[in-house]
Amino acid sequence: METFTDVLLVTANLGSLFDNVGDIQNGWLRELYKTVHKCKPQFIALHFQEVGGKDYLVNMGQAENFFWNIESSKEMKDFDRVCIYIDSQFQTEDRFTALGSMYFIHKTLKNIYQYDFNVKDFKAVVGHSKHVGSLDRVTTVEKEKFPKNFWPDFKWSRKGFMRTRWIIHNQGFDLVNIHLFHDASNLIACNSSPSIYSTNRKNALRYVVNRISDSRYTALPFFLFGDFNFRLDTLSVVQHLSTEADVQTVKKDSSNEVEKIICEEKDNDHQVLLQIEEKLFAYLHQAVFREDNGEALLKYDKEVKAFHDVVTEEDIKFPPSYPYSENYTQPTQYMNTRCPAWCDRILMSHTAHNLIHRSKEDDEKRVVYNTVGPNVCMGDHKPVFLFFSLKTDTH
Repeated sequence: METFTDVLLVTANLGSLFDNVGDIQNGWLRELYKTVHKCKPQFIALHFQEVGGKDYLVNMGQAENFFWNIESSKEMKDFDRVCIYIDSQFQTEDRFTALGSMYFIHKTLKNIYQYDFNVKDFKAVVGHSKHVGSLDRVTTVEKEKFPKNFWPDFKWSRKGFMRTRWIIHNQGFDLVNIHLFHDASNLIACNSSPSIYSTNRKNALRYVVNRISDSRYTALPFFLFGDFNFRLDTLSVVQHLSTEADVQTVKKDSSNEVEKIICEEKDNDHQVLLQIEEKLFAYLHQAVFREDNGEALLKYDKEVKAFHDVVTEEDIKFPPSYPYSENYTQPTQYMNTRCPAWCDRILMSHTAHNLIHRSKEDDEKRVVYNTVGPNVCMGDHKPVFLFFSLKTDTH
């Protein structure tokens, strides 16, 4: 007998929610619940990055409350099994990733099992299980921070990944929460194509894909979702945006180091079209990133292409997910700190892609890949979700 299980995957970088506590959080939760209500999933996976925000030493307790608020909310009351993993052990710097994952199972969903990495077997999921702290001894999750020696030249950060494994109606799959390295300086990102940061992310992602596909455990279809920090190919984008402009480079007096790049319109009174500094990316016609969901710039979204042998993705039909204004009166404005990019993504193995496109009947529920809260301030990252029907055979 065939069974359809509606699944909702969500990835969200939560940093802003704790750095600007209050206004953003309530709207953020409302939008999440709206998405849940609209999709009516039986299984939900929420993957969070930067739990506690930049000031996690102060805000980690608040972050834990945020998780409990979701768990106990009336909107989630029909999900009778919940698994929560929060890596909040910031005291152990060599292990801390600031990742958090929440999994909700609806009371109508019967055959669901979760993998225990210790006994190497799947077990039925019961009740609410919450794991907060180091997670090192938790046997249903596998967590790793990227090794420091990967990136000796870079400030070591809270980047890594966390994996859980599931079976729904005899269909197994892996869910991986991931956070890759960001661009530290816009100027350095402009230096080469691909940028040095892009190369670092590529190495880290290849490491994760190899780890989850190695022979330690039976390979399963996987969904890899989180903040990949993928950026547009900055050098090409700058050339694209400044084709009709005069470009000048301003160097620091003392050294030969570039301090800013200024592109001025040739006519129009030399109006500044684009100004780039280490942490400034101010483009005059910001609408280009929103028009047609930024489609004209998708060709510069190249980082995932190196992985087409092992992962795929639904077509992107939403504007870049980062960096949005954290001012809640400007929910669709981008901040002038970085070039907008599709940082938050849901990638999947080719086997997982086949799973969600198995049913071709007319009544097939659509696969939806979009942002949560497009017109509401959600912080600097818009969460991204993927909704699909998992078609499985019960026998």
